[in-house]
Amino acid sequence: MAIDLRRFFEATDPSKTLVVNQPEDRKYYIDFSSVRGGDVITKLKQKITYFKPNDPTCQLFTGHIGCGKSTELLRLLVELEKDGFHVIYFESSEDLEMTDVDIGDVLLAIARRVSQSLEKINIAEPRKLKELLQGAWNVLNSEVTGVKLKVPHVGDVGFSAEKEKYSLSLGIGEITSKAKSDSTLRERLNQYLAPQKVKLLAAINQELLEPAIIQLKQQGKKGLVVIVDNLDRIDNRVKPWGRTQQEYLFVDQAESLNKLSCHVVYTMPLSLKFSNDYGMLTQRFDDPKVLPMVPVKLPDGSIHEQGMALMRDMVMARAFPDLNSVDRLSKISEIFDNEMTLDRLCIASGGHVRDLLKLLNTCIQEEMTLPLTRGTLETVIVGRRNEMVLPISDEEWELLHRVKEKKKVSDDMGYQKLIRSRFVFEYRDNGEFWFDVNPILAEARELQ
Repeated sequence: MAIDLRRFFEATDPSKTLVVNQPEDRKYYIDFSSVRGGDVITKLKQKITYFKPNDPTCQLFTGHIGCGKSTELLRLLVELEKDGFHVIYFESSEDLEMTDVDIGDVLLAIARRVSQSLEKINIAEPRKLKELLQGAWNVLNSEVTGVKLKVPHVGDVGFSAEKEKYSLSLGIGEITSKAKSDSTLRERLNQYLAPQKVKLLAAINQELLEPAIIQLKQQGKKGLVVIVDNLDRIDNRVKPWGRTQQEYLFVDQAESLNKLSCHVVYTMPLSLKFSNDYGMLTQRFDDPKVLPMVPVKLPDGSIHEQGMALMRDMVMARAFPDLNSVDRLSKISEIFDNEMTLDRLCIASGGHVRDLLKLLNTCIQEEMTLPLTRGTLETVIVGRRNEMVLPISDEEWELLHRVKEKKKVSDDMGYQKLIRSRFVFEYRDNGEFWFDVNPILAEARELQ
């Protein structure tokens, strides 16, 4: 049967996250844990289900953007639900303005998602939370005239048009959506919430999370887990007082992130691992669990056979999701002009799942027919390299030279940018870990 090119194109969409509990997506899923230094999702799960099922836990999960964290977290959701937990997963980028995030924003986003998920549970009206939200609503709707603060009649936040029942999720949603789109309103909201942080946290715990867990356990559930994805994408701009946003949130505000009365998993920016404050971060949290790249080469430059085999299988699964691994490999000639083109694709990706899909997806658009040719792939790779080299400074080229030679990075701020920009990848396998330059960039003239 001929391959449906449009379906193959859609299956390689790099922006699509696999939802492993959906049968169609499950066919595309490849388990890379054997070459990623172990199954980090199982470790996250065991902390919740085995070691501390009845006590709140707070864990950090990190890795390069696009390496597959969201797919793995959705797998964690499925496994925790099978074990009897009520799990709330959400992408924080839908609730937060990622260039300007404060701790109050994160707490409100969690409260909104929890209350939204548990609206059918009969929890007493949260009086303290309601008061805090009404205060925030009044502040957002106030007008500053001269030195006086004028608060017009703005109505009650969180009530439906019929005024019959108060909805916490509606109230928070009204506030966060208003603030997300306006930097001035965000500043007002944060100025109001900052001194109220302790009260806000206590209200969320006492009026929402703790009563919800009691009700869930009465229904036979083992507890409540909140998975906050995409928090690793917050911008690293400097706050007005000189602190970077990432360090402010995960180091300075660690106590607040840690104090929620339920199990929480946050995604954390990988570049924080190379911050001077990383030691302080690990004093406030357990060591973050890292999802590294899939190794396609060993530190000495030789091929990592197992990693390459899994990457080939991932590519072929997008074309032949209903076949097993062995049968897929027998059909390489239907997708590529030869096996070396497939291997070149896998090596050029550096084991970065989304980068591989982006290269493959672009090749399909350029070629518009199968099999895909080596010439088209090389053109796509050169185009990608030309984009990557544009913003790199002379100092950064020097740092990249060092990474290429030594396979190491330090806690230098320059390395943080290289990690954040995906110019340098981290690998782990068989107890070893190393770093290397993104293979597409490694072929640049400046690194020869």
